[in-house]
Amino acid sequence: MSAHTIGVARAPRRGITLRPGAWLTWAALVFFFVNLLGVIATVLLNSFGGRWFATWLPSGWTGHWYGDAWKEFNLGRVLGTTVEVTFLVVLVSLVLAVPASYALARQNFPGKKLLTILFVLPILVPPIAYGIPMATVLYKVHLAGTLTGVVLANLVPSIPFVIFTMTPFIEQIDPKIESAARMCGASTWTVLTRVLSPLLLPGMLAAGILVLVRTFGMFELTFLTAGSTSQTLIVALFSAVNSAGIRSTQSIDAMAVLYTGTMAVLLLVALRFVNPTQLIARSSD
Repeated sequence: MSAHTIGVARAPRRGITLRPGAWLTWAALVFFFVNLLGVIATVLLNSFGGRWFATWLPSGWTGHWYGDAWKEFNLGRVLGTTVEVTFLVVLVSLVLAVPASYALARQNFPGKKLLTILFVLPILVPPIAYGIPMATVLYKVHLAGTLTGVVLANLVPSIPFVIFTMTPFIEQIDPKIESAARMCGASTWTVLTRVLSPLLLPGMLAAGILVLVRTFGMFELTFLTAGSTSQTLIVALFSAVNSAGIRSTQSIDAMAVLYTGTMAVLLLVALRFVNPTQLIARSSD
């Protein structure tokens, strides 16, 4: 046996050592996720349970609570309204925000920094802070309680969100490509449809999916402006929990499972199609 082999054999093994701060961080993370999984598991089990009082698990299993929740809370209409509001907000946000993003990315004009600050305010300020006065205005013009009012309210944070997603994406596109197309005789419409549109499509897809997820889960603005026929799924869930009357907890938990499952699917789709490198701003200085 060589000296090198003996030295390797006698070398002490190095264990994984963590600092006290690292142990505390890991303990806090484990505690958080254990509690989170406990809450989710409790709701999921109760939505399939027959009776659940003093036992660790429900006594009996059934799936009829989902059918009861669908009929009791009129989830067909609620889901239809949710999809309609969400896709309208995504469509209008892209139509209005993409040209604004192009102007911010390509042009320098007086008041550009001030305009940028105004755009960022609806993202930084909590929705409830500006949602109450905005809902008051919508009630005065008789738009609150309607589908139009809900869409308008959700556009306030969604348009700036698309702008701050698309502006750095457009800045990464070399403007020489557009100049070369114009030098070759391409019209403005041709440059827009044949040159810019294919390049902007990935960014628009990313921004649209992110706005879709955000709008689907937006509670404050929708709650303040929705009516009995314009509630989205999250507002209907809140109303089912807090409104007067006697309702089975299993039906409400079944409704919560449907909402959570839908949000999980949307998040998986967003992570599948959204490339984080598209959201990294390129310094223009």
